[in-house]
Amino acid sequence: MKKKLVKKVLCSLLLLLPSAGVLAEDKVLNVYNWSDYIAKGTIPGFEKQTGVKVKYDVYDSDDTLQAKMLTGRAGYDIVVPTSNFMAKQIEAGIYQKLDKSKIPNLANLDKALMAKIQDADPGNAHGVPWAYGTDGLGYNFTKVKAILGAGAPLDSWDILFDPKYVSKLKGCGVSVLDQANDVFAVALHHLGKDPNSKNPADYQAAFELLKKIRPYITQFNSSGYINDLANGDICLALGWSGDVNIAKHRAAEAKRTYQLGYVIPKSGAPIWFDVMVIPKDAPHVEAALKWINYIQNPEVNAAITDQVFYPTANAAARKFVKPEIANDPSVYPPESVMKTLFLLKPLPADIMRLQNRLWTQLKTGR
Repeated sequence: MKKKLVKKVLCSLLLLLPSAGVLAEDKVLNVYNWSDYIAKGTIPGFEKQTGVKVKYDVYDSDDTLQAKMLTGRAGYDIVVPTSNFMAKQIEAGIYQKLDKSKIPNLANLDKALMAKIQDADPGNAHGVPWAYGTDGLGYNFTKVKAILGAGAPLDSWDILFDPKYVSKLKGCGVSVLDQANDVFAVALHHLGKDPNSKNPADYQAAFELLKKIRPYITQFNSSGYINDLANGDICLALGWSGDVNIAKHRAAEAKRTYQLGYVIPKSGAPIWFDVMVIPKDAPHVEAALKWINYIQNPEVNAAITDQVFYPTANAAARKFVKPEIANDPSVYPPESVMKTLFLLKPLPADIMRLQNRLWTQLKTGR
């Protein structure tokens, strides 16, 4: 009798295990996202709405994310690669296809912008945009104009790539993104070459251009430069649009006397999309799908733009964005500027290796 009773109890417990697993899945979400890239109320709002507890970690480069993902079993349910990196990672089988039936808020996405991402993610099968932005020049206008004079071409990449300008700015600080793919794309564009070139000789030419200005670069930085610009520790940054606008608003809040701003050079600049994806081995897939759907709620989406100054592909969200941000051309570039922008695209593995080797040489001076 005792054996039969124990057997019944064990069977009952086993039957309960699947539902216990579902409960665990619904209660936890592990997110890995870019730094300074979320609104204060985003996570609390999701936790209140769903009962799911969020563990939120940050990184500051696609290389950092990729290294983490390629090791496998990173334990994250949502990660946010840039679209050109995502393409190679999809090919490597790192991410799973989305169950779109569980993401009804996908209906809010701008079809034209989603079409731009399909080179990286055919059919938009794996990813949903978190935000998009541009690469450009962040200025402490007060310091730069005092040094270079009122006639300096601040709407030109020459300010960074011509030693006659950038050499004069070393004393007030010059920061360049620590992201090889972005910097080489801009250098290639400045040389009149394809910013997504697959020709190794083009990268060698871009490397020579970067070597000429290397003595005047005071830091390579993809996150800390926000506060450095806000605090007046640098006066020129090759940076991301939203980051520079964050610095501008932080300086204003601190009542700094200098003027900061972001400029997209008139010859054109990179545009990119950061995309939410679910890793193949994500432990909490259902919670991840809830998160994606929640983020694409127009009001939730708009609140993120209001705080980080990056627009999204969520067309329905723009009417909820603060008017001064929705109408800011450094946040939402006008159509005339959009025509000059070029999308960063996936590159072959051999070009990626070449980029990384040259980048290391550039930074170390070897």
